[in-house]
Order: sequence, then C-alpha cells, then structure tokens
Amino acid sequence: MDALDQLAAAFSQVDTTAVADAGPDARAMSAAIAPRSASVRLCAPAFTVRTRRDILAVARAVEAAPAGSVLVVDGGGEEVALSGELFARGALARGLAGIVVDGGVRDVGYLRTCPLPVYSRHVLPRAGTSRDPGEFGVPVTCGGVTVQSGDVVLADVEGVLVLDAASALDRVRAAAAVKATEARAVALLSAGGTLSDCLNLTEHVAALAGGEPSALRFVV
Repeated sequence: MDALDQLAAAFSQVDTTAVADAGPDARAMSAAIAPRSASVRLCAPAFTVRTRRDILAVARAVEAAPAGSVLVVDGGGEEVALSGELFARGALARGLAGIVVDGGVRDVGYLRTCPLPVYSRHVLPRAGTSRDPGEFGVPVTCGGVTVQSGDVVLADVEGVLVLDAASALDRVRAAAAVKATEARAVALLSAGGTLSDCLNLTEHVAALAGGEPSALRFVV
C-alpha cells in the first residue's frame, strides 16, 4: 500500500474536525467554499490552477492533471463560473479526485447527482471567457489559504482542509486518537454524564481566572 492509499485508509476512519483538532498545521479553507456535488468526501493531492474570469486554464487542467489529484483553482473568488457539468464529467473520465474552485460553478442540477466532489465559492450561470491559458503548479490562494501542488486536500461535510504532504499521514493518524477520545466522551454523556465529567472545565476556568496558563482538555 503506497502513502496515498495509507492516507485514504486513515482518513476513511475520521473526519476533518478530528484532523483539525489533531494539530495546528491544518489549513482550513473559508466556509464559503461549499460542496455542490452528491459526493463530498475528498482525500487527494492538489493540482493547482490560477486563472481570472477564464475557463481555459481549468479545461486544460482537467486534461493535464494526474489521475487521483484534485484541481484546486484560484479564481480570485470572483463571481464567474469556472467549472460545470462538462468539466466535472471530463474530470471523472480522467480519474481525477475532485475540483475545488475559489470562484463559481454552474450546472448544479447535474452536480447534485455527481459522484465527483466539487466545491466552490459561488453558484451562478455565466461562464468565463476562454482565451487565457492560466498557470499550473504554482502556489495559489484558495478559500483564504495557500495551496501548493502536492499538498493534501481533505474535505467532507464540515469543510476543506489542506495539509503539507510530508506530515499529512501522521496528522490523520493522530486524528484517530482524537476520535477515540470523543467516542468515550459521547458514551459518558449518553449514559447521563455531564461536560464536567468529560472535560477539565472547572480546573481550566480556575486557572484562567488566576492568570495561569491552561488548556481545555478531555479527562476521559
């Protein structure tokens, strides 16, 4: 099993909230980058694209990106559609893992049934021009965070995270421990326990009141 397969297997057991809690290095995209497709879970290396109000770069990227990668499109957040049904179908045909657009998409009637994860900032009908070839493989900004080609993109119903490839597997594995602790807390609460039974709530508040360093943490 290669590193990406190991990462996908590890992520299948957790969610983005646990990954975010497992360490501070996970970069969370803006909540404005929202799912538009039937499938939302995503775990894939980024293939970055930069374009402004023009679809040509995205069309080229669908054909150029390696199978298994996710297109991360820096469209400057502008209200113009840079992807839609045809590009999503083309991405599926080439085995891409998803499309994330800091800009607009259209054809959501199809996208709502589409097995390819598609995220965007806007939904609107007007597409961009098709004259600018754009740029591939450059550092981009998407959803307010910097993304480089090869970074790992994780997504689910909670949102989109970006991790450095070198630390991604360790971070996702650490998220499994977070989920295990949360499961113990859920079981305790379901049995009639309180938050104070699960967290160092009283001690944490007292430490803060006394000007002492403290962190809210689980005690289960």
